[in-house]
Amino acid sequence: MYIGIMSGTSLDGIDMVAASFSDQSVTLHHQAEYPFPETLKEKLIALSQGAPVTLEEFGTIDHFLGKTYAETVNRFLAENDLKAHDITAIGCHGQTVFHKPTGPMPFTMQLGDANIIAALTGITTVADFRRKDMALGGQGAPLVPAFHQFLFGTDASTKVVLNIGGIANISVLTPNQSIVGYDTGPGNMLMDSWISEHKGKPYDKDGAWASIGTVNQALLNQMLSDGYFAQPAPKSTGRELFHRGWLEAQLNVFNKPVNPEDVQATLLAFTVQSIANDVLRFGQGELLVCGGGARNQALMAALKTALPNWQVMATDEKGVNGDSLEALAFAWLAHQALEGKPGNLPDVTGASRSCRLGAIYYPD
Repeated sequence: MYIGIMSGTSLDGIDMVAASFSDQSVTLHHQAEYPFPETLKEKLIALSQGAPVTLEEFGTIDHFLGKTYAETVNRFLAENDLKAHDITAIGCHGQTVFHKPTGPMPFTMQLGDANIIAALTGITTVADFRRKDMALGGQGAPLVPAFHQFLFGTDASTKVVLNIGGIANISVLTPNQSIVGYDTGPGNMLMDSWISEHKGKPYDKDGAWASIGTVNQALLNQMLSDGYFAQPAPKSTGRELFHRGWLEAQLNVFNKPVNPEDVQATLLAFTVQSIANDVLRFGQGELLVCGGGARNQALMAALKTALPNWQVMATDEKGVNGDSLEALAFAWLAHQALEGKPGNLPDVTGASRSCRLGAIYYPD
């Protein structure tokens, strides 16, 4: 049995699963979501948005997060009547605070000291999944398409697996073709930031606030003109581009008053249209949605409207809980690492070859 830990760009919590794997199947035994300590969440958001930080502060955050992950694992074990010896390994993605896959010195940085996780849980821990792919010339992201391929496979029709977390990404499973996968752009991140600032809420439940607003088409068109959307795949992005400052710059350039609820409605439309523009390139088929965005009723309804020739549904309808899918992916990647099997897809990330991903940290 493996534990998978995922805390995404939305920073809405720590997702955790316990699962086992065979060559052809996955069995989910337990799942849970735990909140971040508020002070840690604030520090991570500030850091990922470029706030100045000393090396001491940086190291403190790395330690604090590693300890938080470890304590959460121990709580998860206790709540599910599991012992450390029941778990082969933990797969921990860590928290991305910067991701720059292009340029002369590409790099990605995930925090959460895996030495601390292994030491405090007594369980072998696999982490640092992205940098080997980048060392081989890849983007280091997205990594979940390999798991989507394992999980859903391909049959006579095209499937697109869409994860809407802070950032949205797709995996395109087309019969007799190489898998395609990349980040389409913002998912929940900008919507969460805007409602937090104006309503003091962490997210817009069911898109209720966006639903009372009106989409500003001119502002939407301006946001869709960002250069990221014209880039060819492979490509990936994150909070280092689509952050609160990016939105503020867009509003400043627009230079016309827009009601806050209309901005929220436009941000929801921005997420939907940036996704739909990419999905439409792949003809028609099934769009399987997971992540927090799959629980946003207004967003799901807008996706169905934007993609009338696609069957849009949550992955739950395929028997896979969408809230646990990314954590499952990193449990599977830990399994792949310990089995000596590759975890990346060069056609997706742009790496020169497939490889085993992750560094292994032993508890003793």
